[in-house]
Amino acid sequence: MIKIYEGGRHLEGAMATVNGWPLDPRFDLKTFSAAGFEWTYEGDGPRQLALAILADHLGDGRRALDECERFMLNVVANLDNTWRLASEDIELALKGEC
Repeated sequence: MIKIYEGGRHLEGAMATVNGWPLDPRFDLKTFSAAGFEWTYEGDGPRQLALAILADHLGDGRRALDECERFMLNVVANLDNTWRLASEDIELALKGEC
């Protein structure tokens, strides 16, 4: 099943969804930022978003933790204010092809 991850900034703050539902920040795996998600720069908020996307996409918390720093640097830090990633975009990023 193809998943669509989307994010945007609203009055309530930065929000991210997967297939239209709120994306779990996965604080149970690791809390980089208690404030939640951010993007467009390198830091703890973007790191939390990278972990959440990868944990959901991979279904493997250990691998998500292993890959989240590289994914944050290569993908999340470069997202626009409003963004959209599909499952295949994430697979390409994990293979180093984007």
